[in-house]
Amino acid sequence: MPPISPHEQARDRIAQLRDDINHHNYRYYILDDPEITDSEYDRLLRELQDLEQHYPDLITPDSPTQRVGAAPLESFSEVKHRIPMLSLGNAFNNEEVLDFDRRARERLDVEVIDYAVEPKLDGLAISLRYENGVLVQAGTRGDGTTGEDVTLNVRTIDTIPLRLVGDDYPQVLEVRGEIIMNKAGFEKLNRQRREQGEKEFVNPRNAAAGSLRQLDPRITAARPLSFFSYGVGEVLGGRLEDRHSAIIKQLQGWGLRINPESKVVKGVQGCLDYYQKIQEKRDSLPYEIDGVVFKVDSIAQQERLGFVARAPRWAIARKFPAQEEMTVVEAIDVQVGRTGALTPVARLQPVFVGGVTVSNATLHNQDEIDRLDVRVGDTVIVRRAGDVIPQIVSVVRSRRQGRPRKFKMPTHCPVCGSATERIEGEAKTFCTGGLYCEAQRKEMIKHFASRRALDIEGLGEKLVEQLVDAGLVHDPADLYALNEAQLSGMERMAEKSAQNILAALEKSKQTTLARFIYALGIHNVGETTAQTLAQHFATLEQLMTADEESLQAAPDVGPIVAHSIVTFFAQPHNREVIDKLLAAGLHWPEVEIKSEDALPLKGKTFVLTGTLTQMSRNDAKAALQALGAKVSGSVSKKTDYVVVGENPGSKAVKAEQLGIEILSESELLQRLE
Repeated sequence: MPPISPHEQARDRIAQLRDDINHHNYRYYILDDPEITDSEYDRLLRELQDLEQHYPDLITPDSPTQRVGAAPLESFSEVKHRIPMLSLGNAFNNEEVLDFDRRARERLDVEVIDYAVEPKLDGLAISLRYENGVLVQAGTRGDGTTGEDVTLNVRTIDTIPLRLVGDDYPQVLEVRGEIIMNKAGFEKLNRQRREQGEKEFVNPRNAAAGSLRQLDPRITAARPLSFFSYGVGEVLGGRLEDRHSAIIKQLQGWGLRINPESKVVKGVQGCLDYYQKIQEKRDSLPYEIDGVVFKVDSIAQQERLGFVARAPRWAIARKFPAQEEMTVVEAIDVQVGRTGALTPVARLQPVFVGGVTVSNATLHNQDEIDRLDVRVGDTVIVRRAGDVIPQIVSVVRSRRQGRPRKFKMPTHCPVCGSATERIEGEAKTFCTGGLYCEAQRKEMIKHFASRRALDIEGLGEKLVEQLVDAGLVHDPADLYALNEAQLSGMERMAEKSAQNILAALEKSKQTTLARFIYALGIHNVGETTAQTLAQHFATLEQLMTADEESLQAAPDVGPIVAHSIVTFFAQPHNREVIDKLLAAGLHWPEVEIKSEDALPLKGKTFVLTGTLTQMSRNDAKAALQALGAKVSGSVSKKTDYVVVGENPGSKAVKAEQLGIEILSESELLQRLE
């Protein structure tokens, strides 16, 4: 077989790169769920650009280098951009900025260029079309020529004017800019999603994109989105200034928001100085940025410079670097988190990366260690981008000496010695000594005392932490041995408060089997499963002695949950704490095994949303479960009914989209009766 020629090698590599980049475009632009970092994506795209530059006969019209982004979602109608929305070329070091400036000066035959400079916002590009001063259409970038019509959603964003200010604006004005979600709004949104049991957004850019692409504008309206304008597209029947910076000021005068960090600098040194200033200021900005943008300020000079296939010659983005250095892995330790998750951590020879000295890097889990094949003694490449926790990017295999052993997660917890387990389908390994493990102690006790578990009123987060730090509480059973003197000695605890805590502890001894099972904090056992187990086994002893096969006979208990339960009760430490709790006086009424006739809602799944006025959501949940229903925190095709109270959220909208039956509170009460 003849050897493969360089041209054939390039052809094959180009085909692979195009497939990879198209896949990541789909994940990033369409699903809003990227699989790789921006720096890794940039590396793939630059490699493809370099190959196509060397082999121009291999360039095809559908190459990712010949377009921007990906195709629009079918859920929205299309918007045709009369002037293409192109992306910018990237510079990753000062030399590339100097080259950009040199090429521009040579083409223009000038000594110095004035540049309009601004932060590069990490959001979603948008086009706003105003006709006679009124917002008539908004479209996403899409593939650069065709985007998604998101007009109804954009109209809900407060920072976008529905009508322009003044009367000197053009008859048609297409404003281009970025829709973002600032850091505070992003944190608040994710906090709300956590409380509602919904999946959190990965970063503000994904949150902004996901919020804008909602089919229901009411959902978009509830999200903290904002807008900055950074340029114009089509303009008809009016006059714009002859410099980009002046046009931006015009937009501000017409009521459009512009970035306060925007300015004009003299020459390439001004660009480099601005980049340094913004990089130092990056963490204090209220929004995420991933670099800065330099634009030739003169519109006449922009027109003379023109465009390449994918980007303007008169602008470039100087990206913040994902800084990398090489160092050596000296050890791999395992830390146990507050929830019992085991996390391997690489101990490194100290190395200066991204402005700080790095000596540790998380390895996340066994899958990540296996993927990297990182071993003690290996030379590795460490990356630290901005505030991101340092990570090991790859192992330098050529520097590996000998045959170091592969790392495996421990079979026993390094803190308490209990067995560890890794559930099939999960990446994390967990300690099973939940009631005993020192690393999990505070979180376990907080869970045990929480409202839906033993409901020990007044035993809040700060008091739990004080009691554990003082060595007074080592496991949940120790709570019932506390006395008034010990409690009143805690910070902000008077005699009356101590008495109230003791009264709440005494009250909590009278509970239910379902609450007790839930309070134990068994991995994968939530409220609904605890209720099912209590109803099925009737006694704690039968549950503790059940094998996996017997457990799976209970409704909705699969092999993963069954394995977690058996493993938990197999730990002597957990049994000891349970015995101490029973000895302290915890008890519950005998569980009545209900017949099928007494469970008319068995097999039905309900979701509750909004505020109920005649009963609390917890009471409604308990009433439904008592009749055999399953109460879920999210709407899916398997949901049978969604109960809607006052001010319902997105769950009601999703129920309508899926055609799920919606019940009012009064209709729920009728069913419960």
